[in-house]
Amino acid sequence: MADPIQITRSIAIDPSEIEETFVRASGPGGQNVNKVSSAVQLRFDLANSPSIPEAMKRRVAVLAGKRLTKDGVIVITANSHRDQPMNRADALERLVGLLVEGSHVPKARVATRPTLASKRRRLEGKSIRSEVKRLRSSPADSQ
Repeated sequence: MADPIQITRSIAIDPSEIEETFVRASGPGGQNVNKVSSAVQLRFDLANSPSIPEAMKRRVAVLAGKRLTKDGVIVITANSHRDQPMNRADALERLVGLLVEGSHVPKARVATRPTLASKRRRLEGKSIRSEVKRLRSSPADSQ
C-alpha cells in the first residue's frame, strides 16, 4: 500500500482517494503527440473525502473555483511536460498546494479605532494641504 500524502502535520490523504486518467495532450511532443497519452487528469473527490475536515473542505472549494465540479470533485489537468511521470508529479503537486492553502484558517480581523494622535495628524495634514491650495489660487478667488 502506498504511503499517505501528507498535507499538514495532522491531515493526510490516502493515494486511493486520487484517480488519475491519462489523455492525449496538445502542444509540444513532435510525432508522439498524437500517439502518446502524456497529459494527466487528476480527480480528487473533495466532498466525500474522509481525510479532510468540513471547514477545510469549504475553504478548498472556494479556492478550487472552476476546477471543482458540481459533484464536489476537484479536476486538475497537467500537460505542460512531454513526459507522463513529470505531468503526474505536477498535477499531484498542484493538488497538494491547493489543499495546503485551504488548510490555513484565515485570521479574523479585529476592528480597531484610530488613535487620537493619528486623527490629529490626519487633520493637520489636511489643513496644511488646504492652505497650500488656498495660496496657489489667484487673489480674485480668495475674496
